[in-house]
Amino acid sequence: MNITIVGAGRAGSSFAVALERAGHDVRLVHHDEISSVGSPELIILSVPDDAIRDVALRIEPGDDFVVAHVAGSRTLNVLDTHRRVASMHPLMALPSGELGAQRLVGATYCVAGDELILDVVASLRGRVITMRDEQRTAYHATAVVASNHLVALMGQVQNLAESVGLSLEDFLPLALQSLRDVVDAGPGAALTGPASRGDMATIDAHLAAIRETERSAYVAMANAAFELAERRRSQTPA
Repeated sequence: MNITIVGAGRAGSSFAVALERAGHDVRLVHHDEISSVGSPELIILSVPDDAIRDVALRIEPGDDFVVAHVAGSRTLNVLDTHRRVASMHPLMALPSGELGAQRLVGATYCVAGDELILDVVASLRGRVITMRDEQRTAYHATAVVASNHLVALMGQVQNLAESVGLSLEDFLPLALQSLRDVVDAGPGAALTGPASRGDMATIDAHLAAIRETERSAYVAMANAAFELAERRRSQTPA
């Protein structure tokens, strides 16, 4: 398939490498090079979410190609000046072109629109899921929590570790084992610690011991842990 990707950032570069390796004829251009998109069967807009509509407006509409975006938080409405439209959002972090390209193969894709996009996902050996428009923002929020917030949480672990002369690496085995427990048994069964036991004295001691700048995040996650523990208790047979 002849594909032009508009946007040469991490996502665009990842798609360019992955799709070329899958056998497609790929052209990667910057968002300000719309005049050089060529004559593709598919144009993929890999630009910041807020820029999708503006970039799409600069592409002359036609019947012989599909315009698609890869944004998780946007519906097809941002492409409504075009006749054939689609979207394919990968449920995968793309930190660099090479690593992202590897991860796109076999990834899960939330797709919508023209069926041509299904052929593209199939060429990447991807798994397809679909969402209604009204579910799209909540779906993307879930993806952000699963990836970005998890990374931010590890950033807090690093800060706390360094405050007592240790490093993130000292705590990564614990974090990885906890995530493995979630995979094996689910979040409720994997939860341990003071919130799981309702041990407020320990939590209060933690808050007194850590820096003030770390407390709000700790409290937010402790509250989430309390809620998870309560759901577990409510689902446990008497």
